[in-house]
Parts: sequence; structure tokens; C-alpha cells
Amino acid sequence: MQRERIVVGMSGGVDSSVAALRLLEAGHDVHGLYMSNWEEDEEGYCQSAADFQDALAVCELLSIPLHRVSFAREYRELVFRQFLDGYRAGITPNPDVLCNREIKFGSFAAHACRLGAGRIATGHYARTDGARLLRAADANKDQTYFLHAVDHNALARTVFPIGELHKTEVRAIARSGGLPNHDRSDSTGICFIGERPFAEFLARYLPAEPGNIETSDGHCIGTHRGLAYYTLGQRQGLRIGGVAGRDEGAWYVARKDAARNLLVVVQGHDHPLLLSRRLIAVVPHWIAGTAPALPRTCTARTRYRQPDRPCRVEAAEDGGLAVTFESPQRAVTPGQYVVFYEGEVCLGGATIAATEPLDDLRASADGVAAASA
Repeated sequence: MQRERIVVGMSGGVDSSVAALRLLEAGHDVHGLYMSNWEEDEEGYCQSAADFQDALAVCELLSIPLHRVSFAREYRELVFRQFLDGYRAGITPNPDVLCNREIKFGSFAAHACRLGAGRIATGHYARTDGARLLRAADANKDQTYFLHAVDHNALARTVFPIGELHKTEVRAIARSGGLPNHDRSDSTGICFIGERPFAEFLARYLPAEPGNIETSDGHCIGTHRGLAYYTLGQRQGLRIGGVAGRDEGAWYVARKDAARNLLVVVQGHDHPLLLSRRLIAVVPHWIAGTAPALPRTCTARTRYRQPDRPCRVEAAEDGGLAVTFESPQRAVTPGQYVVFYEGEVCLGGATIAATEPLDDLRASADGVAAASA
């Protein structure tokens, strides 16, 4: 393999550390680049300083240089602003997808190029075949859902050194290589929120706008603190006590009516109002650079770690997509993404704009069972 300079995005975690180790062992000229995407938090939630120290310790052990750069301004403008705008509009955005497209494979890649990189590498669980994006070998850790919006030209210049490995193998390599972070826990949640409660963080930027909580038949049974603090399918945090004339079953968020500032809730994990067969998606991104022939049948998921479901994809108005699933899907959420696959290949995805509920709100037991299968 020809020696070239590859700049690895070092996060301080075990995945990026093993990515750097594997590239070094393959004979490449490896440089690490640690990026700060969020300003330090005076309340102590931000882990940036500790993450950098972990990344530095690994790079010193591997005897590779570690560069540091701040993309906080770019992150605020290109990711966080859209995150807040989405919640203001009553939808549930996914900032990780935007961060990958705009920062990790945009600003980061450009900075790596200035450092002389021929290619970049990250610790994502994914694989590439030229400019094609392929699922990771470890299906439980596969991150192609979060990478579906990355430009194919950027993917062609990217290496995913751990894409062929399972997580247990990654940790074993880290341990045998003496990496100091071999047993570090995986990071979870949205990076800029850290370990704090989500509602606490959001309240710093979006004022509370209380409104009514109603049942699907229009009975008011409580108040909510603001639509931005809830997502479809949510069960926890509704603060609904015993309701006269209703059983003790759990309540779930089924709809958010922004025009009336109304939260609609239902009882039952697979209530028909939580199910839909069809969605409308906008701003599609196809990894190949051009749209495939439509209509077509493929599989899709509407959230991370959800099993693929067969669907039919058709062109809709204004360049959007209409996606019809073979079986009802639960809690499909506007603002999130529908991501398409053909076998091992991730085709791309689009932003979910709206869903169409089941035609019959007294859906058959067969339909409900299919959604929960």
C-alpha cells in the first residue's frame, strides 16, 4: 500500500484511536486532528478538555502528531441554528446528520487538506467502495444512517478503518495495543448537550410555551411545558396522572399541533395514531450524486438502529419523495430522516416532512402486529 498522509479525526474515544492505530500499522503517515465544535460550558457538562487529553495520550503513545482546531463558529451557524429552528417549528431534528455533512466531512476535511492529507479517516462504523457507502460489518454499531447526507466526493476521500470490525474486536485491538482508553465508555446522546437533561438544555434557548394535553377524542387531561420538549412516541415525562374513565395504561405522544399549541396523547404502545404506512420526505440526498430511477422498491429505516423495512419510493411534488412501507411503522417523526438501502449499499436519504396515519383508526390486530414485529 502506497504511503500517504491520512488525517484521523481523534475524539478521545476508543474507535478513533483504533482507527489511527490500524492506519499506522498499515504504513501510512498518520496525523491526528482534534476538533472542538462547542464552547466550554461553565456548568461543567462539556467534556472537551477531558476528551482532548485522552486523544493526546493516544497520539503520544503512537508517536503521531495531534493538531487541534475549533469549528465552534461553523457548528453554531450550520448545525445548531438548524437544530433550534426545527424545535421552534415543532419538529424533531437530528443534528448528528448535519454535523457529519457540514463539519466532519466539510470543515474538518478542508482543514485536513491544508495539513497535507491525501485522505481523511474517522472512527465511524461504516465501509466504502469507491464513492459508495456500505453498511458496517457490525450491524449493531452501523452508522450509515448518520452518514447518508455526506457528499459522494467526500466519501471517496475517506477511510473507515474499523468498518470491517465488530466493537468487541475494536476493544480487543485497543487493549492489546496498550491504548489508555481501551475501556472508555462509548459516548451517547447529542454531543453539545452532554450529560445534562435534554429539557434543561433546551430551556436555555427556547422559552417554555405551555399548552393543553388532549386525548385523541378531544378531552383535556393536562398541560405540557412546550411542544419542543416532546417527541412522537414519547412515554416518559408527560406528568399525566389518573384520568377519570380511563384505564391505568401508559400514555404516549401521538401528535403535536403547532397551530393550536396542542399535544395529543393516546394509550397503548401500538395505538393506531402512532402508526403510519406512508410518509412524505423532502430535500433528498442521493450518495451516487444523481437520483436513481423512481419508483423503486428498496428498504428503509426512519431512525437509527431500527431494522430495515421494505418500502416503495416514488417522486412527489417539488422534488420530494413519497415513501410507502409494506407494514405500518411506529412513531415516524417529522424532522428525522428516512434512509434507503439496497442490500449492503446505503443509497441516501431525505428529511421526513409529514406522515399519513392509517386510514382506519381502528386498525386490525394484524396491522398492529406487523408494526411491532
